[in-house]
Amino acid sequence: MPPTDTSVLTAKELASMKSTKPKTKEEIQSELSRDRYLYPKHVEVIRDFEDKVDAAVDEVLLETGANMWQPQDFLPDMEREDWVEQLKEFRERAATVEDDTLVVLIGDMVTEEALPTYQTLLNTFEGCDDPEGDTQNAWARWSRGWTSEENRHGDLLNKYLYLGGRCNMRKVEETIQHLITSGFNPGAAQDPYRGFVYTSFQERATKVSHGNVAKLARKNGDDQLAKICAMIAGDEARHEKAYQSFCDEVISRDPDGFLEVFSDMMKAQIVMPAALMTDGIDGGLYDNFAKVAQKLDVYTAIDYAEILQYLVDRWDLEHMTGISAESEEK
Repeated sequence: MPPTDTSVLTAKELASMKSTKPKTKEEIQSELSRDRYLYPKHVEVIRDFEDKVDAAVDEVLLETGANMWQPQDFLPDMEREDWVEQLKEFRERAATVEDDTLVVLIGDMVTEEALPTYQTLLNTFEGCDDPEGDTQNAWARWSRGWTSEENRHGDLLNKYLYLGGRCNMRKVEETIQHLITSGFNPGAAQDPYRGFVYTSFQERATKVSHGNVAKLARKNGDDQLAKICAMIAGDEARHEKAYQSFCDEVISRDPDGFLEVFSDMMKAQIVMPAALMTDGIDGGLYDNFAKVAQKLDVYTAIDYAEILQYLVDRWDLEHMTGISAESEEK
């Protein structure tokens, strides 16, 4: 390692490097905390309702442990003596799923498996980050709890597809890695307001998609897949309500700021999290997936418009009071 160029360090940084005394946890937290933001007012607002977020951690997120559903609850139990029979029955059901349904299921699974990207983005929202990795403020606890619940979705769908034996899992795995490597830009630009508008929309969109795949699976003849997708949709429904309630708190404190952000994001349109999906060969893979989803009524342009209208109604934006003339025009 090359020697440190002390000429570019501040006096405080240089003194810190020379000090041999271990830092306390409080000192580390103080150094990690920020006092300059791109959106200082937005940070002030979201910090003002941390108690509501704290409550959401306890009331919206399920208790981690034995009472929480896990992927294994829906899959053949390889520890049992009759695992061969279980797997055979599992595959017989999976064989009834039509090819187009399988396409949207794979697309949904790949999207869920890119969870590392989504947690990374959540931690870029100013005032909502988890600087230490185990920070105990409300926003950091929400981020980790939300991620832990979402993590089961990709795991379960991945194992379903693997055990079902209907698709080339090597290519699917390549696609997952490509998507995580490519990343995703929701247009939040580190703004917590934008971030929560996006998650309010996207959690509902994901709920709609998984719910409709559940209906198709039941229609095709795989009741177990229907249960899987319905369970995942149920998680998304809880998360959706939480993010929308966070926006409620923002609106009550800064209606002008929220309306400005909402208007800008709707004009730019919501970008889907798997927009950069590719297997390394087909750059139009996401478009192909979206076309099949549209054809099967899994997720359509109508769904997009209905979610947008739902949010307008949910937050009563058309009748909002106490806003500036400029915000009213938007």
